[in-house]
Amino acid sequence: MRIGYACTLANPIYGRMKTCRMKDVNEERLQELIAHNLDVLKQMMRYNARNKIQLFRISSDLIPFGSSEVNPLSWWELFQEQFEEIGDFAKKNQIRLSMHPGQYTVLNSPDEQVVQRAVEDLMYHCRVLDAMKLDASNKIILHIGGVYNNREQAIQRFECNYLRLPEQVKRRLVIENDDRSYSADEVLQLAKQLKIPMIFDVFHHEVLPSKKEWNLNRWMAEINQTWTALDGRMKIHYSMQADHKKPGAHSQTIDIIAFLDFTSHLENRELDIMLEVKDKNVSAIKCMLVTSQKSDVFLTETEWGRYKYWLLEHSHSHYLKARKIIRNKENGYRKELFQVIQEGLSLLPTIGSKVNAGMHVWGYFKDCSSDIERRQYEKLITGIQEETQKRESLKKFLWKMTLKYEQDYLMESYYFIINGEE
Repeated sequence: MRIGYACTLANPIYGRMKTCRMKDVNEERLQELIAHNLDVLKQMMRYNARNKIQLFRISSDLIPFGSSEVNPLSWWELFQEQFEEIGDFAKKNQIRLSMHPGQYTVLNSPDEQVVQRAVEDLMYHCRVLDAMKLDASNKIILHIGGVYNNREQAIQRFECNYLRLPEQVKRRLVIENDDRSYSADEVLQLAKQLKIPMIFDVFHHEVLPSKKEWNLNRWMAEINQTWTALDGRMKIHYSMQADHKKPGAHSQTIDIIAFLDFTSHLENRELDIMLEVKDKNVSAIKCMLVTSQKSDVFLTETEWGRYKYWLLEHSHSHYLKARKIIRNKENGYRKELFQVIQEGLSLLPTIGSKVNAGMHVWGYFKDCSSDIERRQYEKLITGIQEETQKRESLKKFLWKMTLKYEQDYLMESYYFIINGEE
């Protein structure tokens, strides 16, 4: 069972994809942006390999205006070497890649211009994966589209327009049930009819149930039949409902207890699970560690190092419990560790815990900081104690110190990245 995440890392140090406004597009600017984005993708791929993540979705933003006429570049040729380098790295590290066009790529629209743009966008996504010389198990995921007041005609349009697609797109395309229009049974029927693999989105299935009252493993078995050897093994999407938000909104993180309960009921564990969650790699690694049959002590301890100051900020007692678990390493310790971490992070930080965590992080700089920096730190700590300063001000200061003094250990810390501190 492989577990992955989508599009970008939570860690700000690895960079973000860039684009520009259409009015600012020119060939020189496009080449700069593409070069930057490919470099960011390489950094993310290296992170994935170091952390043994073998499932990753590439952002559609990789090539700015990749399917638009405003981008005249033959970017797949101009950057051929970089694409092949990424593809070779993925194959060497057994990282399965995918892409997922956005909500405006609608193949069953009654508007022919919308359909044509959808075809062009699918060609763009296919060209990215083709440029990396990846096989057909590296997929492009697509929803069926809208209902347009006539479900039967909308499905027929999808069928007709699918047949218009170039063969290189068809061999990569998979279709997915959604949470508003097309349930799992409708998509499964279409997948079998057109001989297209189906992605089973478990969360969408909960939000928009099917008429068929099959249990989870029956659904998985039926959908697995749509996947051939050339398509690679079955892939599903897993996410959770965000608290206090509209149905279908993805949660900030994956609840580890719920995920373990889900995977414990799976009869077929030879599948890939893409997590659609806001904290990205953070959830992917913890879910991977608690479900793995292998004991990866190094990766577990590395991940604990990323959590420790964030957990300390929320609960000193849970920090101590987690530290004891990681030291003893008794049977099932990874599951226990992440349950304690999750429990501690659910608590709101107190003034004392904010100060305590900040002081621990400051310990990395106390011997190298300037007098001005020390006074600024003391002022921020006092401000938190007197409730005249927010913890974000202290974090921003400590993050700048982390970058200035190149504290690699802290650069990976979730103490900074979870709250979007950059």
